[in-house]
Amino acid sequence: MKRPSWRIPIFSRKAPLSPLPPGASPGTLTAPADASPPRITVLAYDAEQMVEEELDDPAAISDYLESWPVSWINIDGLGDTTVVEQVGSVFGIHPLALEDVLNIRHRPKIEEYDEHIFVVTRMAGFDDQFEPEQVSLFLSSNYVLTFQERQGDCLEPVRNRLRTKKGKIRQRGPDYLAYAVLDAVVDGYFPVLEQMSERLEELEDEILRNPKTETVARIQGARHEMLTLRRSVAPQREIFNSMVRDGHDVIGEEVGVYLRDTQDHVIRIVEIAESYREVASGLMDLYMSSVSNRMNDIMKVLTIMATMFIPLTFVAGIYGMNFDPDVSPFNMPELRWFWGYPFALGLMVVMTVGLLVYFRRKGWIGS
Repeated sequence: MKRPSWRIPIFSRKAPLSPLPPGASPGTLTAPADASPPRITVLAYDAEQMVEEELDDPAAISDYLESWPVSWINIDGLGDTTVVEQVGSVFGIHPLALEDVLNIRHRPKIEEYDEHIFVVTRMAGFDDQFEPEQVSLFLSSNYVLTFQERQGDCLEPVRNRLRTKKGKIRQRGPDYLAYAVLDAVVDGYFPVLEQMSERLEELEDEILRNPKTETVARIQGARHEMLTLRRSVAPQREIFNSMVRDGHDVIGEEVGVYLRDTQDHVIRIVEIAESYREVASGLMDLYMSSVSNRMNDIMKVLTIMATMFIPLTFVAGIYGMNFDPDVSPFNMPELRWFWGYPFALGLMVVMTVGLLVYFRRKGWIGS
């Protein structure tokens, strides 16, 4: 199956930089364009038991917060501001934070409130091109609340660990759950980087074998996606720096050790993304060099052909002057020679072969 080619995203299809019109009141909630309806799922657990349910009424979330030591509430889809506002009311979330949840073009960041911390991060997605998805996470003493743009994510391994009691996650608090979610989001970039690496290699092979005009657009598309990836990952270093360094009340010291490991992963991803961006930029130079080499080869062939025909044209021109040999013995006496025509053709053949031998010895033609 042929792999989809790089393409430059059409900017008119992107979400606006802000869903709110200029001068709108702070805390105004506006759903993103084409957003899907919210789907609320709850994972509540302790060391021995766990429940997993899908809710229709946001008010029912309170029952899990009161009955379980740790609850993970996930909302897929931001198409209904009423549901988002109701969820915010259950958790006591500031309207400005809810506004940031709905602004899916927001820069990754971390903010601390009285009862919780608020983290905005970006999750990697890769189909025909790199398409990051905003994930908003609220962490408190007994819950983790996450908002996603749409259904489908890289967090299924975390859910499976909760269902199967694999690892330490069921014995730890919500801070460890938040770490597991953020770590899964960060690690989701590695498969994307591998796919980008494969595409860069394919693009390099195409440039060396058969560079085409469309190759320039693919190179520009690769550079744009590398820049988008770096913009999605680089600010996340600040998030983990703050979570490790600032000592938030809802994050235990032991979890800080795990967060430092995830911080190392972020740094590594940023370095890889930067190196890939340099490779993508270098592909343009490689393309220009390849096109220039092909042009030089074409010019060399044309020059050799022209050089070979110059002496032939000279000989043909001499014999085409038609001076009358009856007027003067110096006027092309070979026109009356019995072997004159074969001699002229043979002279042309010898000159052509001689030039070919000379060009080959000079290394201008052949291997």
